[in-house]
Amino acid sequence: MLLEDDPTMLELLKTLLQIEGYKVKTISNTDHIITEVQEYMPEIILMDVHLGNGQDGGKVLTAIKAEESLADVKIIMTSGSDLRKECISNGANDFLFKPYMPDELIGKIENLIVE
Repeated sequence: MLLEDDPTMLELLKTLLQIEGYKVKTISNTDHIITEVQEYMPEIILMDVHLGNGQDGGKVLTAIKAEESLADVKIIMTSGSDLRKECISNGANDFLFKPYMPDELIGKIENLIVE
């Protein structure tokens, strides 16, 4: 599942992941993120720290991890700022500092799938 406010980046990531064989769901309505995550139950979420429309990815991360039914969903946070420590302490499974290489993203996803 992809949560990214930049439409170009969203399409690039979606295309990359589909080429790699992953089924990809994007969230278009950031007002109902928790509901959509519960309905789709993704194995992994790739989420930007800054989601736009006043949405804070860090708060969304905390809300997802607070839901008992979503506790096992793995989350990779991304940002152009080095917020690794903050994201990991809030429950993220991993962090990617933008810009990152596609191989780095795929490697992190593959590592989380085997866990």
